[in-house]
Parts: sequence; structure tokens; C-alpha cells
Amino acid sequence: MRMKDLEINTATGKIELDATAYDKPVLVMISEGRAKQTVLPHHGETKVVTHQGKLKRVRFDEGEEF
Repeated sequence: MRMKDLEINTATGKIELDATAYDKPVLVMISEGRAKQTVLPHHGETKVVTHQGKLKRVRFDEGEEF
């Protein structure tokens, strides 16, 4: 699975991320008290789909130049 859960500190409601730990672009999504992250593809599109103000899905359309 591409999307990984991020731990939210229940006492503070905060997420702690080390920005230096990533060598690729990362997308962080927060919805309904949950947080997830995913690495963006090197070539392609990433579409975030919402419905009634809620995150529903993330679609990846990847390609490679030939």
C-alpha cells in the first residue's frame, strides 16, 4: 500500500515529521482526525479526490518517457 499512516500525538494532536528524512516529494493528508503520507511518483499525476469535504481517495497515474 502506498499510503502510510502517520502517528498523531493524542495529548497534543500534533504530527512530528523529520523533513530531512525524505529524498523525494511527499504528500501529507489530514482528514477526520487521521493523517497519512505518500511519496509522489517521479513521473505522473497524483489526484486527491474529496467528497462532501472529506478525503475519499488518492489516484496515481504514472508514466515514463521513452
